[in-house]
Amino acid sequence: MQLHYGFDNVAIERAVVTVGSFDGVHAGHHLLLRSLTDMAHRLCAESVVITFEPHPRIALGRAEGLRLLTTVEERAYLLAQYGIDRVVVATFDEAFRSQPYGAFVRDMLVGKLSMVGMVVGYNHRFGRGSEGSYEQLVPLSRELGFEVVRVEQYRDEGSKISSTEVRKLLMAGNISRAARLMQHPYIVMGVVQRGLLSVDDEYKLLPSDGSYRATVNGAATDIEICDRQLRLNPEISGRVVVELC
Repeated sequence: MQLHYGFDNVAIERAVVTVGSFDGVHAGHHLLLRSLTDMAHRLCAESVVITFEPHPRIALGRAEGLRLLTTVEERAYLLAQYGIDRVVVATFDEAFRSQPYGAFVRDMLVGKLSMVGMVVGYNHRFGRGSEGSYEQLVPLSRELGFEVVRVEQYRDEGSKISSTEVRKLLMAGNISRAARLMQHPYIVMGVVQRGLLSVDDEYKLLPSDGSYRATVNGAATDIEICDRQLRLNPEISGRVVVELC
């Protein structure tokens, strides 16, 4: 999987694209990602996820109380597990936010990524004023020559799956239920020094302080979370992937 910051110098001959925050890469995203990789295989194209940095709520000044399940690095790591070929990180600034949806599709997706297919969620909207929708993409797809499909909402035992619901579970200490809704363990990535992994991203969500079972780079161990630090075995050092059980 290749990670790109921005749309320039992304050399792709044919791409199937989806766009979104994908925070947590939870079960609600999996149907969409499967549809993306299936379409990419059928159209002999690369699967491309476009995500944002910073998160749109942060960029719009509405970040009070926001806690993200994944950093960009963690998001890319999880998307790679689902066979995504490339992740493109778009800078969510005023210029990006104010683009009309048609210009974004024509200039960025088709013009720079050679998009031949697009997958959108059941309620996805994008572009200036959230004016872009699946219904408006259909005639645009005919004009520009790409396929577009909409994926319906995924539910778990009749309940809607969302990043908000996963956050609530983690903050309540219900790690196992959160992992079920994500369909993977909750991860924290970073560099360990002297047995400590400090989480510097103020928006990254950590479960409440306490002791947890985890794996670190695949090896089972106990960790302790305290004051936005993960305390690990002092013998562990370097870059790690911590998976909370």
